[in-house]
Amino acid sequence: MINLKVALDWTPNTNHTGFFVAKELGFYAEQGLQVDLLTPAEDDYATTPAKKLESGSADFAIAPFESVISLNNKASKVNAVAIAVLLQQDISSIASLATGNITRPKDLDNKVYASYQARYEDAIVKQMIINDGGTGNMEIVYPKKLGIWDTLLANKADATWIFNNWEGVEAETNNIELNKFALADYGIPYCYSPVLFSTKENISKNTDSYKVFLKATKKGFQSAINNQLQAVEILTKYLSDKDAEAIDVAKSQAFVSPFYGDETIWGTMDSGRIKLFLDWLVKSKLENEIILQQELFTNDLLD
Repeated sequence: MINLKVALDWTPNTNHTGFFVAKELGFYAEQGLQVDLLTPAEDDYATTPAKKLESGSADFAIAPFESVISLNNKASKVNAVAIAVLLQQDISSIASLATGNITRPKDLDNKVYASYQARYEDAIVKQMIINDGGTGNMEIVYPKKLGIWDTLLANKADATWIFNNWEGVEAETNNIELNKFALADYGIPYCYSPVLFSTKENISKNTDSYKVFLKATKKGFQSAINNQLQAVEILTKYLSDKDAEAIDVAKSQAFVSPFYGDETIWGTMDSGRIKLFLDWLVKSKLENEIILQQELFTNDLLD
């Protein structure tokens, strides 16, 4: 039995359903794999998924595509490579409480934004505001990552970045009205989030086991699409008590399932979409041109 560890980007949610389904239904075991899913709640996000991959405490990390770029461009370069995307479209948004009367991004000028301190996050949100006719001048705060959503709900921040299928559904479940702004609607050619990635060295040494891992994971996500009630029952076992109580998981699962991608495209990444984002980062002076020559992703491990 080969043991593999996956560092999740967040506490278990419907972005991750396929992993838990594959684990519970024995799809990993069928391939001779023991897969451990590591949640950031274990250390209150003291160590990011990317750091876990870098240190060798995880074989794979889940995070936005930006983390792959960041690892490749840090001083102590890590040859990170994305090997599968979990959502074929961006279903995140910048969100604010409707009671705050922020009806478009430019209304965030001189407001408080709660940031996860991701590599390009603050610059992306500022540019979004500028593209909408604002100045991009806002106060940025950095609460504990796992508490950022609560910061918005408690009116300690005016906006933050959410997944529509998770925090968005939580808001609906609790009759909290949000105003949500999609990056694509304001000129930001955002890339993939989240992606599953490893290192070039790991992939080279473990190509066969990584391929069967992805095969079993894909089977888990396809099962979640085709058997949503069963998927919800499985995922719910892994949720925090707070999430299980606050979120209509069935509604979240129904929302997200179409975005996983069917069996012909699950996990695959489009080179044109990635290049568009990389070009935008370079044009915006958030990265240098070296990222355009780097091997940042591969679809070769997928069926």
